[in-house]
Amino acid sequence: MNPDTAFNGYICAHVLHALERLGVFRQLHEEQVIDIPVFCRENKLDPDVFRALVRAAEGFGYLDAHADHVRATAVGTDAGRTLGFFTWGVGGYHDVFANAAPLARGERRFGLDLHRDERMVALGSAQADTALMRHILDEEIAGIDFHTLVDLGAGVSERISRLVKDRPGSHGIGIDISRPATLLAHETVERYGLRGTVEPVCADVLDILFKGHEIEGGDQADVVMSFMFLHDLLAAPERRAEVIPRLRKSFPRAHTFLLADTTIRPRSSGADSRLPVFSSGFELAHALMGVPVYTREEYEHLFEQGGMHLRRTVPFGAPHTYLFVLETS
Repeated sequence: MNPDTAFNGYICAHVLHALERLGVFRQLHEEQVIDIPVFCRENKLDPDVFRALVRAAEGFGYLDAHADHVRATAVGTDAGRTLGFFTWGVGGYHDVFANAAPLARGERRFGLDLHRDERMVALGSAQADTALMRHILDEEIAGIDFHTLVDLGAGVSERISRLVKDRPGSHGIGIDISRPATLLAHETVERYGLRGTVEPVCADVLDILFKGHEIEGGDQADVVMSFMFLHDLLAAPERRAEVIPRLRKSFPRAHTFLLADTTIRPRSSGADSRLPVFSSGFELAHALMGVPVYTREEYEHLFEQGGMHLRRTVPFGAPHTYLFVLETS
């Protein structure tokens, strides 16, 4: 990237994130046009600031503005599929990226005096899931029998509620370490009409794996899944090799594990050398946090060493992201 494209890309990313937060892309998707005075009045926005954002987005090629009316260009329409990455990166990790130099000097430490915006990270992940991954998971799980489904790192339990709703007679357990997310998960379950069928649980998955913490009903799980969470479970090097065996032990009746994660982008000078969206941000963010990430081959080796059979590896929507479909026997 040249200096001009690098700097303009930085500004453009912030503009796209701001417009997403203001609901611009949602309204353009639903109504194809925005009347600026009406939009500002209805959303209580400063018209001068909003027009400045529109002008910037037009300069970057995402919007087309004539007088008071705004429409999306072709690239603006296509951006709707990738907005989750901007929510994740600009909204969730802005402070982490901005403090890379203090982190390198040891003046700040992630998790102590520097934090990511967990709400924005979760929202960006959910947006990416809806736009890029949901249909792939639905196709995979359609052919798998289960009565009890467990989601590790379930967030607000949207995914597990949707899957259980589509499988009459099944039950679900959504496990997440965040208490606020778990409280919201109860609202999700109510919205789906699944009280007593899907149970949100606030717990640390590492306590389940390594400290004997038991989840009611967990020993009955047929299928266990996790999404963009496995690298966190593997973060501690001294117990990395034990994570997969412990998953099997903690959920002894599970016949299938659906584990998805983003992997390290292969370095190549060939046809696949173009830098895709998300990969550089994912790798840098985790390096700044001190959390290792892995290649696809390293994951597949961990599964083999942990006693699981890899049925197939499925490209999972985002660049260099895969859904690993694993059997326990």
